[in-house]
Amino acid sequence: MKRIFLFILTNILVVLTISILLNVLGVRPYMTANGIDIQQLAVFCLIWGMTGSLISLALSRVMAKWTMGVQVIPRTSSQHAGLVMMVEQLARKAGLTTMPEVGIYESPEVNAFATGPSKNRSLVAFSTGLLNSMNQNEIEGVAAHEIAHIANGDMVTMTLLQGVVNAFVMFFARIIAWAVSQNVREENRYMTQYMVTFLLEMVLGILGMIVVCSFSRYREFRADRGGAQYAGKQDMIAALQRLAANTRRYDQVPTMSAFKISGGVGQLFSTHPPLEKRIAALQSAAV
Repeated sequence: MKRIFLFILTNILVVLTISILLNVLGVRPYMTANGIDIQQLAVFCLIWGMTGSLISLALSRVMAKWTMGVQVIPRTSSQHAGLVMMVEQLARKAGLTTMPEVGIYESPEVNAFATGPSKNRSLVAFSTGLLNSMNQNEIEGVAAHEIAHIANGDMVTMTLLQGVVNAFVMFFARIIAWAVSQNVREENRYMTQYMVTFLLEMVLGILGMIVVCSFSRYREFRADRGGAQYAGKQDMIAALQRLAANTRRYDQVPTMSAFKISGGVGQLFSTHPPLEKRIAALQSAAV
């Protein structure tokens, strides 16, 4: 129920924000008597495409805590003082000026993730499954990987890329749908345009997902190299090997999977490269 409530609340916030922006910016309807106003359509699609992504980014840390049940570790905690100190030291090595929040979430999966709207407002969270199954050096490798994501600004970059892709999908779907609708009888044009737009948004959205997932896989290789620089190459490789040895896969919240150190196995639509490829790339890298 908590996740459903958060989903509904986020979408209401997105719609309200977009409505206000469209009014403030004076964006007019893009359909006119003479056809499509390309400039107005471009602004309309950009606002719709980017706003949802940016709001999700702004709320990402809060959403992670709510949906994943992440418990932030107080810096004065004695129980997990070693984990907090480890993340703090890695953050300094990465040149971060603000210490990320460190949290733990209850899950049997062996995983961790980083999220947050900026380098100065970030969160690194570890599953209980990871903390219970990895040794200190392996945990440090995982933590270094997540710190590298923060230092590289991956959360912001992924958000901007997703927003741009959303805008392009909306823009081209409406342009093509309008062109198709001009070839049918006038009384059927509205329904034709609506149906073609709906179908094209699904098809183009899938193609856009390929682009987003491709970048996500690239940033995983980059975060592995960053983790090797901060924690040591062998610790980073050991962490990936431990993840590869963990054959069971859990995924409590699919929307968070792109920000975890280990993701599902796949090809074009996988946010993470196969762990074997990541290990091989790191072993051959000059770090």
